Amino acid sequence: MTRTLIIALAAGTALAGCSPEADPAEELANDTDLDAVRSASAELMNTDGEVVGTALVTESETDSGLVVHVAVGNMTPGLHGLHIHTTGDCSAADFTSAGGHWNPEGFNHGVDSDPPNPHAGDLPNLFIEDSGGGTIDAASAGSFDDLMDADGSAIVIHEGEDDYVSQPSGDAGSRVACGVLVEQ
Repeated sequence: MTRTLIIALAAGTALAGCSPEADPAEELANDTDLDAVRSASAELMNTDGEVVGTALVTESETDSGLVVHVAVGNMTPGLHGLHIHTTGDCSAADFTSAGGHWNPEGFNHGVDSDPPNPHAGDLPNLFIEDSGGGTIDAASAGSFDDLMDADGSAIVIHEGEDDYVSQPSGDAGSRVACGVLVEQ
């Protein structure tokens, strides 16, 4: 597999909204076989400290790389930038403590930018339905060992849409949700 990010939905999975009443953690438990491969999960919190979703990152069973599943509720409808960030720290009020996008290869940001691209942390935009819920399955060419290095990693949702070109981060606006990945 090349080191580029695969921006594709997992087979048989389409973008689907979850209702604001849905429990994203329960959805992850029902949709994912946690015993199959190494995995890390995160509870996503908004800037008010409320849980808005969960993320699960697993080693790919069929290829090198990672599979990322995010399920959220009670968020603003529309497209939101979604990235893996380089530091497992969401302690700053604006989540800047999570650092920049996870980019172990030093690539350019975005699938539409000049090669080499994209960052291992670049993921497709997350679509939030009018109900406030959404899910996505995506892939990253990064390795699980690099993801779970000494300072860890975080999943971050941005206020706006990633344009897949602007350097170094896609011009997706402020960070509205963050979760530290913890190995399972």
